Amino acid sequence: MNKTGISMCVGLAALYFPAAAFAQGSVTFSGMIDAGVTYVNNQHGSANTFFDSGIYAPNLLTFKGMEDLGGGNKALFELTSQFDLGNGSTIPGAGQIFNRTALVGVSNDRFGALTFGNQYDFMFESLTLGLFDGAFLAGGIYDFRQGPFAALAVPDNPTGAFDFDRMGGATRVPNSVKYQSPAWYGIRFGALYGFGGTPGDFSANSTMSFGLNYERGPLGLGAAYVDVKYPQLGNGHDGIRNFGFGAHYRLGSVLAVLLYTNTMNTATGAQIDVYKTGVQWDIGGAWSTGLDYAFMHGNETLDHNRAHQISGALQYHLSKRTFVYAQAIYQRASGDNAVTQAWITALLQPDAAASNRSQTLARVGVSTRF
Repeated sequence: MNKTGISMCVGLAALYFPAAAFAQGSVTFSGMIDAGVTYVNNQHGSANTFFDSGIYAPNLLTFKGMEDLGGGNKALFELTSQFDLGNGSTIPGAGQIFNRTALVGVSNDRFGALTFGNQYDFMFESLTLGLFDGAFLAGGIYDFRQGPFAALAVPDNPTGAFDFDRMGGATRVPNSVKYQSPAWYGIRFGALYGFGGTPGDFSANSTMSFGLNYERGPLGLGAAYVDVKYPQLGNGHDGIRNFGFGAHYRLGSVLAVLLYTNTMNTATGAQIDVYKTGVQWDIGGAWSTGLDYAFMHGNETLDHNRAHQISGALQYHLSKRTFVYAQAIYQRASGDNAVTQAWITALLQPDAAASNRSQTLARVGVSTRF
């Protein structure tokens, strides 16, 4: 239940039902839905209670197809849409139906997979899907990173620092080519390149990402790197660079995780270090619980802003696919700036930051997959 429950949150696995079948292939669909009520004690100085969806797991609808070409070769595709359960609209905007993933490629049992399209970089692929981030153990998207770091100034970002280390999967790489190896003696690796499409300047607005994983028995290790160049930074030659390392260890019904990430705006020098640890425990029966702690530290360019964040969640599994949960998150910010404000991830309204250095959030909800 432990591993299945986590996989449900991050999309590592789903129970697929054939929608169509052919002589040597198949088309399948799957999905995840999450909804609940959230309370925030300090949203720009006032308490707020509201409906929110796609928190413990994003609301997704995925179509996957595979054709067996023989000799261990397969053709494949994937199309994933994210939506707002509250009003049914697509996320992040109207008409962006397959913005989450849209890819096609080929795979070989011995040599791995090569895919083309809009797809995840390896901060998400190797570290989050590899179960090295405790966020999906104890809070979902609310437990990913934001804090008092708006001055990081990530372009095209709703707060300037939402999911700044890309671990929440909030952003993908368009126009990209990606290779993922099969597992050899527990080792898997991959590389991705996103084309910038700038005539006469191959590297402008481009993306590079690499990932490495090792799994053997109860031990897992992972590392990832991504450098995303933006047209707003250095005429497409600067951007946001991330790298991270993670480890997890499973002892019976307990999964313990460790994670470090580093994020830098290469145009301004703004930099954030994140240190995380978490644990998930299968209590027994239908119950499980998770606890996660993060320390985020900005450099001088970010006024040495810092934030401690602790998250906890209790889950009751109604079935293998559905669970109800209660969660709580507390963030405490500090720094050289006298007006440093706490700001929990996924509170995206312009006035969503706290009016002071602390912010507390509580939520009850239900999550299911199909």
